[in-house]
Amino acid sequence: MFPSPSDILYFMEVAKTLNISRASERLGISQPSLSLAMQRLENIVGVELLIRNKQGVTLTKAGQQLFAQSGEFIQFWENVKSKTTASMSEVGGTYTIGCHASIAMHYLSKFLPKLMLEHPKLDIKIKHDLSRNITEEVISLKIDIGLVVNPVAHPDLIITPLNKGEVTLWTRAENPTKLQDFGEDISVLICDPNLIRSQIFMDQMKQNNITINRTIFSTDLDVIAELVSQGGGIGILPAHIAARAQNTLCRVKDAPVFYDDHCLIYRIENKNVKSIQVIKRAIKNIEP
Repeated sequence: MFPSPSDILYFMEVAKTLNISRASERLGISQPSLSLAMQRLENIVGVELLIRNKQGVTLTKAGQQLFAQSGEFIQFWENVKSKTTASMSEVGGTYTIGCHASIAMHYLSKFLPKLMLEHPKLDIKIKHDLSRNITEEVISLKIDIGLVVNPVAHPDLIITPLNKGEVTLWTRAENPTKLQDFGEDISVLICDPNLIRSQIFMDQMKQNNITINRTIFSTDLDVIAELVSQGGGIGILPAHIAARAQNTLCRVKDAPVFYDDHCLIYRIENKNVKSIQVIKRAIKNIEP
């Protein structure tokens, strides 16, 4: 356990005056409160610091040593307070942004280079994971800001909507292969098993008696887009991923479209942190 800065300051005054009563007057606190503070400090340090007598108090050897070091302790604490306060008012320090790799490709390049140029004291770390895992790590203070899809409301989170994302079925734009024809026995569905929409699409296909005999799973949406563009199968993809395929993909006709909420999340305690505000503003200013 560390002593409180106020107890150290109280001790320094006692050490200067060598009198509990006089020190309490100078500090503006009651004598019993000051005596309790000295007992608390001695309990934390583990040795006797003051010898009480009729004339006042005398510092023990340990008390003399603590008094000699007290100034450094208070200076250290003031530096800590100054840096802590600066984090609320200055743009700087290290912050971790968490997002799925596909979301990163859509958002980060649109704001991060400019942000880093404008704020040279700001350091950014990026962590990629599923949106639900990113959300959990924001809640547990392991990640500062999350760019996530369909976050669940939580009392500790501030959730800021950004854009709507579309997820649907995609095929090759020109000369689709038999692997991309639901009517063929050799048709193939390509999807990310961790994408919630993948399971929804597969369930709907079963309900509509659409049979896919083979499925290729990949956790990389860009790989799925490339396979679809090469005729390897029908892909379940977000529209912003398909858009990067340089017009080689097109939507499957009459396929259902699901809309996801792209959101920015952070802990409510961080709402007044200057760096968080600046990062949030940079992300919100991205053009759709």
